[in-house]
Amino acid sequence: MSSPHAQLHNPNQNHLLAAMLDADFARLAPHLEQVPMLLGDVIYDSGDKLQHVYFPTTAIVSIHYLLENGGSSEIAGVGNEGVVGVSLFMGGNSTPSRAVVQTGGVGYRLKAHLLMEEFDRAGPVMRLLLRYTQALITQMSQTAVCNRHHTVEQQLCRWLLLTMDRLPNRELTMTQELIANMLGVRREGVTEAAGRLQTRGFISYRRGHISVLDRAGLEGHVCECYGVVKKEFTRLLSDVRQRQTH
Repeated sequence: MSSPHAQLHNPNQNHLLAAMLDADFARLAPHLEQVPMLLGDVIYDSGDKLQHVYFPTTAIVSIHYLLENGGSSEIAGVGNEGVVGVSLFMGGNSTPSRAVVQTGGVGYRLKAHLLMEEFDRAGPVMRLLLRYTQALITQMSQTAVCNRHHTVEQQLCRWLLLTMDRLPNRELTMTQELIANMLGVRREGVTEAAGRLQTRGFISYRRGHISVLDRAGLEGHVCECYGVVKKEFTRLLSDVRQRQTH
């Protein structure tokens, strides 16, 4: 008999795992290991050879690019819609980026060679993972454009909305310093932008804690980058059959 805690988490909470055909999922399911993903945990570092891939369910992982001077900026986020470690099956096996847990929670870990065996069958799992990777590349490209051309306020709206899409509620534990590191901007810029969003009644912010009060307001204030990313994920992944989760 499973414990109450175990019943709170299920691999099917990850959209990619839930989208796999029954036979494909059945081969991987015995090897999926539920793991805690704690805020600040480094899932992999720049240049690491990937030993596992991670399918977050309630956690969110930030993919950062690191500069020689120690600075960094988020190039993508991965939550329950995706998988951390795409460089494995794209042929690189390592990456110059770093993956850090941005929002603590739970995920499922799978040994790298097991995913590669499934990928190399060149069947539905391969096609699903490649579709997801195309959507992830769109997110990375749009983030680069957004960071160059849009205001910190618009970037913050985009980041908040993408984060909220991956969470079950409208509450977020995150300091302004961490958000500044994600966006690659000065902390003062985030403080000012968050203050303006709070004045408009879109969010409530107190030290280390953000509540979204008016999602429609954020959506009306955000740049087009959020919509582009959301539309591409929907376009590429909406027609894959979701297995029934009981």
